[in-house]
Amino acid sequence: MRKEWLEKDYYGSLGVAKNASQQEIKKAFRGLARDSHPDNNPGDTTAESRFKEINEAYDTVGDEETRKEYDHARELGYFVGEPGGGQQHVRVEDLFRGQAGSGQDVFGGFQDLFTGGRRQPRKGQDIGGSVSLSFHEAIQGATRELVVDGVKVKVRIPKGVSSGTKVRVAGKGGQGVNGGPPGDLYVEAMVGTHPVFGRSGKRDITVDIPISYPEATLGATISVPTLDGSTKIKIPPGTASGTSLKLSKKGVETASATGDLLVKLTIAVNPDPGPEEREALAALRAAETNWNPRARLGSQS
Repeated sequence: MRKEWLEKDYYGSLGVAKNASQQEIKKAFRGLARDSHPDNNPGDTTAESRFKEINEAYDTVGDEETRKEYDHARELGYFVGEPGGGQQHVRVEDLFRGQAGSGQDVFGGFQDLFTGGRRQPRKGQDIGGSVSLSFHEAIQGATRELVVDGVKVKVRIPKGVSSGTKVRVAGKGGQGVNGGPPGDLYVEAMVGTHPVFGRSGKRDITVDIPISYPEATLGATISVPTLDGSTKIKIPPGTASGTSLKLSKKGVETASATGDLLVKLTIAVNPDPGPEEREALAALRAAETNWNPRARLGSQS
């Protein structure tokens, strides 16, 4: 249990009824998260706070087991009178564990009064870990073995993960308390870089391809590397340096979709042309009388 559960109405934060289905909660969360996401509200601190609030709510009631704990905790929350007529908000943890520093249950008997002499079962603590993956392992999926509390746990990393992705392994966290279910294991993927490819978003792959000036000016057909080999692409005549071409369905394949391969073309300059090349380039420069690449700069060119 968490002390803030008695003070926060997570159903209200998500705008759903207490008896809403998990699907209804998920749908409400997605809509609210989209509307209040910081990317859609740059500089809006109110939206940022709202985004954190709904994420906290969904982390609790969006998980069926945690939701049960939350509902149970709020059902047990109540107020008791203090000497002098005031009121004190007593936390459920205090009822079971005693007042801070006392080492005893509140008034010595509330545990028996509310639990019949039995401590309530609680879910075990969630445990975090991380695994290192090569670029291709992240694309293709992999299996890793972790040691949790002396026990070996096999973790299946699904294909298409990127750095920071967390994989949940249910029931492999800390032991439950008083017969409660075990916690979960959350494994964060740490993906290495690749000498040729990069990642864009969750599914797209990027690759930088150098081309020569004649290829850019006259057009050409060249070979480019892909995740599973290579393929041919056509470079249109007059292609500018920095142009990107998209090869559909050549990116990362996940359970829901396959991304694209984004090819960025950059004109490469020969740093040491031979005599014949120098002569041809000089003739080209002399022939280019009707085109100025800096014309848009006006008198500054």
